[in-house]
Amino acid sequence: MTPEQFIDKWSRADRTERQAAQEHFIDLCRVLGEPTPNESADPDGYSFEKGVSKVDGTGGFADVWKRGAFGWEYKKDRANLDRAYQQLQLYSVALENSPLLVVSDTKRFRIYTNWTNTVQAKHEFALEDLAHSGTRELLKNVFEHPDRLKPDKTREQVTK
Repeated sequence: MTPEQFIDKWSRADRTERQAAQEHFIDLCRVLGEPTPNESADPDGYSFEKGVSKVDGTGGFADVWKRGAFGWEYKKDRANLDRAYQQLQLYSVALENSPLLVVSDTKRFRIYTNWTNTVQAKHEFALEDLAHSGTRELLKNVFEHPDRLKPDKTREQVTK
């Protein structure tokens, strides 16, 4: 799937989270040339609907999780992505403190860094931005090289 095909398909889509999330993620993997969770060589470390225990003791599911890389939470279009981020934060320990927390609907994306003792960075872009190679490179790093998104500044450096 080309970036243009992906943008065209998902700019017209008006689905609920449940209807769209996995297909959207699979299509995104196709655009980036990345394996999907079901194509992974490590099915225990990369999955859809990763069961988790929240920090408050209740259960839940992260929409997508890749060990050592990211937790990813989808919401329906135009939903509150801040709430999706809060939900991922509740899952973070169960997701082995993934270094990146990604929230999205089918038209917006936010990538939050989640390394201990670093100043958090947020990368935000829209569906149409996938036409740019720099945006696709950012997403490739989410999958393959999350450490490239690690902020340089520590909390201690900012305090000084």
